[in-house]
Amino acid sequence: MTAAAAKGGEDAGGLSEGVLGGLVGYRLRRAQLKVFEDFLASFAPLGLKPAQFSALVLIEANPGRSQREIAAALGIQRPNFVAMMDEFERRGLARRHRSQTDRRSHALALTEAGEALLRQGRVIVAAHEARIAAGLSEVERAELLRLLIRLGTPAAD
Repeated sequence: MTAAAAKGGEDAGGLSEGVLGGLVGYRLRRAQLKVFEDFLASFAPLGLKPAQFSALVLIEANPGRSQREIAAALGIQRPNFVAMMDEFERRGLARRHRSQTDRRSHALALTEAGEALLRQGRVIVAAHEARIAAGLSEVERAELLRLLIRLGTPAAD
């Protein structure tokens, strides 16, 4: 092992990572880039990006919930989510209608085309998940998910 590797590791090009190699944020970002690269290639035939797939999943799992609720759950700013919904409607994947409980908001639902696209997406995402977790045992995968959930949950004060 080289001195650089002992300090913080080396990247694939043989460059010393220095302190970066031991930073959780850096490692998460590197992993995210790898995951997104595979996701984008996998979902290109469906014309879906990660946020769009996530939004369709949440709309299906929570029919009738508002744009505001779905956007907040995904951490998407409202104007960006409105544009995403405009795209979904243009493609015939989802629809908005006035909420029965709050006339100021829109309730969301998938169309039949959206449900069909999501069925295709589930097959693709299963293969994608298998690829990105291929080097992990089931126990390691479960532990990684547990730790990521913990990192993403606000700490109690």
